[in-house]
Amino acid sequence: MNAVGASAVGHGDIPLALYVHLPWCVRKCPYCDFNSHQLKSARPDAIYIDSLLRDFDAELPLIAGRRIDTVFFGGGTPSLFAPEDFERLLKELRLRIAFADDAEITLEANPGTIERGRFAGYRDAGINRVSLGAQTFAPHALTRLGRIHSAEDTYRAVAELRAAGLENFNLDLMYALPEQTLEEALFDVRSACALEPTHISYYQLTLETGTVFHSRPPPLPDDDAAWRIQSEGQALLAAAGYAQYEVSAYARSDFRCRHNLNYWQFGDYVGIGAGAHGKLTEGMPDRILRTAKPKQPRDFQERLRQPAAAIGDRHHVAVRDLPFEFMLNALRLNEGFSSRCFEARTGLTAEAYEAPMRASESKGLVHATDAGWKPTELGGRFLNDLQEAFLP
Repeated sequence: MNAVGASAVGHGDIPLALYVHLPWCVRKCPYCDFNSHQLKSARPDAIYIDSLLRDFDAELPLIAGRRIDTVFFGGGTPSLFAPEDFERLLKELRLRIAFADDAEITLEANPGTIERGRFAGYRDAGINRVSLGAQTFAPHALTRLGRIHSAEDTYRAVAELRAAGLENFNLDLMYALPEQTLEEALFDVRSACALEPTHISYYQLTLETGTVFHSRPPPLPDDDAAWRIQSEGQALLAAAGYAQYEVSAYARSDFRCRHNLNYWQFGDYVGIGAGAHGKLTEGMPDRILRTAKPKQPRDFQERLRQPAAAIGDRHHVAVRDLPFEFMLNALRLNEGFSSRCFEARTGLTAEAYEAPMRASESKGLVHATDAGWKPTELGGRFLNDLQEAFLP
């Protein structure tokens, strides 16, 4: 039974984030299943910024009176856009809605697209956190992954970040790469830690449907080798002061990614741009809205020129699906979730998840905490099995 909680109205104190999708890349990587498109010109057309603002204006009635706590510019390769593009966009957004005084504003950047001095421009535009797609420091592995940058580009980009005073940055790092040895994988972790980012995203290469690697799989380490790479890499990260707080996220003290935490804690977020997704609470439990914008940039921009209001797919999450949607996110966190958070974000009581949670506990996948529940080490290893227990 999906029991409805007494406070199942409105959005209350649910945090609100903004995701902005900038869909162009210099070249599509063979492992990438994100909504990205190869750039046909020297740089993206700044007219896309106008489209983003029109898209945001269409969403504005749903978030009137609320405040933006975090912003994430994802892609694609957002660093293909110039600092003045972000300056204009953020300025216009601030005229439309309040931003938190300490809003976290993150830009994804490819080390191979950063011109000297450009990070200073991004800082002046209002960006205060950068996520740098290093992926690996091995030249042959970068080539195999189809990356356009070198390890030297990553070192240079980090130096540029520091010169610009952007000390809060993440390094993306992949493991279990084609024919990667344990020694090569640990070299990557040591190299990343030596650059002293505040945050490291450490995740396994997977063969996603619709990618080049899925149709023509490269030789990858087997499951046992991948597990050893993962566990020994995690030990190095911990020794260097990076605490794991989510399946693939490791941070130094006080530098967890607030934007991603909002996703994992089932907060609200507006999604603007080609292919962007959003989740907004209009009321609970039956008025949690999911949105998805057209994936093709041309289609996205053309449809915004039409007189209709919001574009893309929009649907309310069925009440029976809410426990699964919540657990799909919250069980990624090492600390799990509190029952109070579940009730506040879904409008349901703990009765809605009690039976599958107890069944998962009997299998050793979760255990109770003072406030709620958290995955065990075994549950973290078999996260898909744990999450599936909450399917309606």
